[in-house]
Amino acid sequence: MSGLFRISFQGLPDPRTGNARRHDFLDVLTIALTASICGAESCVDFALFARDRRALFEEFLELAGGLPSHDTFSRIFRLLDPSAFARCFEQFLGHLGEDGAGVLAIDGKTLRRSFDRAAGRSALHVVTAFASGARMVVGQRAVAAGENEITAARALLELFDLKGVLVTGDALHCQGETARLIQKRGGDWLFPLKDNRPTLRAEVERYFTDPATVLGDAHVTTDADHGRVEVRRHWTSPEVAWLVSDRRFPDEAPLPGLATLGLIERTVTGADQRTTTTRTLYLSSAQLDAKALAKAVRSHWTIEAAVHWVLDTSFDEDRARNRKDHGPENLAVLRKLALNVVRAANNTDSIRARRKRAGWSDEYARAILGQMR
Repeated sequence: MSGLFRISFQGLPDPRTGNARRHDFLDVLTIALTASICGAESCVDFALFARDRRALFEEFLELAGGLPSHDTFSRIFRLLDPSAFARCFEQFLGHLGEDGAGVLAIDGKTLRRSFDRAAGRSALHVVTAFASGARMVVGQRAVAAGENEITAARALLELFDLKGVLVTGDALHCQGETARLIQKRGGDWLFPLKDNRPTLRAEVERYFTDPATVLGDAHVTTDADHGRVEVRRHWTSPEVAWLVSDRRFPDEAPLPGLATLGLIERTVTGADQRTTTTRTLYLSSAQLDAKALAKAVRSHWTIEAAVHWVLDTSFDEDRARNRKDHGPENLAVLRKLALNVVRAANNTDSIRARRKRAGWSDEYARAILGQMR
């Protein structure tokens, strides 16, 4: 692993000074990433794992300064520049072969236990970019003081060449400036239309409910699980000229490049046979038919199951207690690095099982880490 890892991270500035540089900087990061892949969840865990697996690390690290302590791991992740760490993260993904095409889902998540009440610091909120086709996290950015999720997402999107990419987000990101940025970077956008744009939503909703509106056949999908059945009906319309030229709601003017209106109706029947129906409106700059809308929206929500849920259940992220300085943000990057490496190991085990087996077996760990050489 160390060869590929060093190529990607060799330009990362070492935040330590003087005698604190006893341990090779990239050795410490390599041990932390390997330990995280194998189930470690904290700086104390990283140090314990290094001690227990010293023979494994001696196969590809020199360890001239011996094994780092948990204080060494903690100091590095507290002081490390998170922006520089994130840039190296992106280079590392490039070496793993991420092509960037398809749907890029943008979504925010709060690390609930990262708050520091004594220092008056709120919990860290991180915006993640997830390439749903490759099922890889391709970037993250923390919401800085004075920012919000919208501005943090724009800063993250500025890092990508979005040619051939459909960027999706929740209704919070249904903003003209965000849409313009995506198009400037060469991509298309798809956002739900909800109550944060009430007048525009009312106009589009009226269009879909007007008996005079002619729509094609719905694309229908059905999911059934644990006695719960969900039927989704999807419609799209390219008739946007009336909306683009309408000036009745200048404060909520349509997003630039608008090409498609979408509607998804979800009917859920529970195990108790009670039925509920909800309708969600969508706007997009891409020309989408009903089937393409269904695929894109489903791709967006994979970020919940493939990233947020996995980080919470397999990496225990919501209970991560690191709170000092840049520690929470840098360890969030490290967890996503580990998730990508584990997911890139093509076998039939679950993410949780892959991490456990890597922790139990040196042979299994080498098989996962071998792809990074």
